[in-house]
Amino acid sequence: MNKNGKTIGLLSVVVVAMVGLSFAAVPLYRMFCEATGFNGTTQRADAGATHTVNRIVEVRFNSNVSPELPWKFGPEERSVKVKLGETRLTSFFAQNLSGEDITGVARYNVTPEKVGKYFVKTQCFCFDDQRLEARQRVDMPVYFFVDPDFASDPDMADVNVITLSYTFFRARTSQAASDGFRARAPQTAQIAAPAAPVASSASR
Repeated sequence: MNKNGKTIGLLSVVVVAMVGLSFAAVPLYRMFCEATGFNGTTQRADAGATHTVNRIVEVRFNSNVSPELPWKFGPEERSVKVKLGETRLTSFFAQNLSGEDITGVARYNVTPEKVGKYFVKTQCFCFDDQRLEARQRVDMPVYFFVDPDFASDPDMADVNVITLSYTFFRARTSQAASDGFRARAPQTAQIAAPAAPVASSASR
């Protein structure tokens, strides 16, 4: 192979590598945010905390809808007070105001952003795309807890209020539209309640 051929081959490898990295960048960034709580990204878990701590925080709920999505969306309650480690159920509603079936996707974060690594959801409508039929309204539960380790972090000493925010956007792909949430209005999404946390001596 001559010099020009080697150069072309090398450039081809570089181009392929750059394309691969561009596709990997988004999921890698998402994984980084979920692992560190960066930018207010919350955590996910399969079960609740193993113990509770006698410190109470207030969790407020905020909702937004992208202008391109003809939905109504909001929390059933504006705020709740929870003990650290306590698994709590809250609920949101969504209604498709249009005459066509639409799939939406929710993006979420918490503020202050530093709380993200301690705010854990075990079940949430935001884990999957949600498909609503024309004029359909659904209730969407969320199970969450605040990690008991929150209490031992000096950076959290000044935090007594946490705001959980959701913004719904219109899903972009036809695949998302076919894989979404298909409930019959009006009804509640079927989400199994997580096991109750085991109380420790700190919570008695």
